[in-house]
Amino acid sequence: MSVTRVTFAAVAGLALMLGWTLCETKALDKKAPEKKPEKKKEVWTDVGDPSLPVDYKYQGEYADDNDFVKMGCQVIALGKGQFQAVLLKGGLPGAGWNGKDKSLMAGKLVDGKVIFTSAEGKRKYLAQNPDEFSATYYFPPVGQDKCDGEIADGVLTGTLAGQKFTMKKVERKSPTMGMQSPSGAVVLFNGTSTDEWKGGRLDKSTGLLNTDGNDIISKKKFNNYTVHLEFLLPFRPDARGQGRGNSGFYQVHHYELQILDSFGLDGKNNECGGFYTKAAPKVNMCLPPLVWQTYDLEFTNAVRDEDAKKLVKKARATVKHNGVVIHDNVEIDGPTGGNRNEPEGTPGPFLLQGHGNPLQFRNIWVVEKK
Repeated sequence: MSVTRVTFAAVAGLALMLGWTLCETKALDKKAPEKKPEKKKEVWTDVGDPSLPVDYKYQGEYADDNDFVKMGCQVIALGKGQFQAVLLKGGLPGAGWNGKDKSLMAGKLVDGKVIFTSAEGKRKYLAQNPDEFSATYYFPPVGQDKCDGEIADGVLTGTLAGQKFTMKKVERKSPTMGMQSPSGAVVLFNGTSTDEWKGGRLDKSTGLLNTDGNDIISKKKFNNYTVHLEFLLPFRPDARGQGRGNSGFYQVHHYELQILDSFGLDGKNNECGGFYTKAAPKVNMCLPPLVWQTYDLEFTNAVRDEDAKKLVKKARATVKHNGVVIHDNVEIDGPTGGNRNEPEGTPGPFLLQGHGNPLQFRNIWVVEKK
C-alpha cells in the first residue's frame, strides 16, 4: 500500500515536472518578432551628412592649369566604389573644352585611391552596371585615346596618349550665385516663407525651399520676364538617367527646363539644361550633385492673334546655366509633358517639379517685362 502511494506520487511529480518542461520548451520555441532590416540609404541632400558615402569626395571636377597641357576631367560616382572619368581636351565645359574630344576612364576605389584604366568593352549610355556604363551616347566617343590615372589626396594624375597630366580638384561657382533681386522684382523665395507658393516646405534651419518629392506652384502668374533661381541636386550614385535627382523648372507651367543630375554626360534635350524633349543645351553645364547651381532665364511667352484662336509666335528663351549661355533666344516648339491644360500664349505660374526627388531651392526672383 505504501509502495503504491509512493509510486503514484512519484509519477504525479514526474508529470508535473514534464508538464513544466514542455511549457518552458514551448515558451522558448516562441521567437521574438524579427526586426525588419533598415532600408539602405540611397539619397543624400546635405554635404555635411556623416553618412555620405566616401565615393562623394572623389567625384567632381578636376582641372589642369599647366600651359603645356590644358585639360579638364569630370569624375562621375556610379555607386559602390565605382566611377567613370571623362577627360576633356582644352579644359572643363564652359571653361576651355573644345566641345568635341573626350576620353573615358573606368575607375574603382582601392585602399583609399581611385584607380583608372581606359574604358573598354561593350558599353551603353547610362547602363546600370558600372562595367557597362558609358557617359557618352556613342562609345567610344570622338577623341577616345589610351589613358589611365589615379586619384589620391584630391589630385588626379595619369597619362593620355602617353602624355602625363596632373589635375587638382576644383569646385566652380556660378558668377550669378547669390545675385540680389533688383528694384521692382517680384521675390518668390528669400528663405523666410513659402507665402508665394502652393506647396513646398521651408526648412527654417537652412532657409531652403524643399520639394520633398512633390510639385510646388507659384501663386502668381507671369507672361514675359527675367527669372533667377538657385537649386541643389541630391546625391544618388546608384541611380541612372531620369532616376538621378529628377526635377524641372516650368516656365508659365508650359515649358519644362529640366533639372537633373546629368553631371559629366552629353547634355541631351531630356537632361539638365534641356527644354524637355524640345531643345538640348549648347553645352552641358551641370555641376556635381550637392553643389549649388543657377538658372537665369529671359523668357518671352508665345503670342496668339487678337481673337486668341491662333498661335502666331512661339515661346522663346535665352538661358544661362551657371553663368554660361546654353540656349540663345531658342524657339520652344510647343508645351512639354506635364503642362497645364490651357492654351499657349496665356500667362501662367512657375512650377518646381518634385518627381519623387528631394530638391532644394533658394533665391528665386522675377522681373516682369512691360
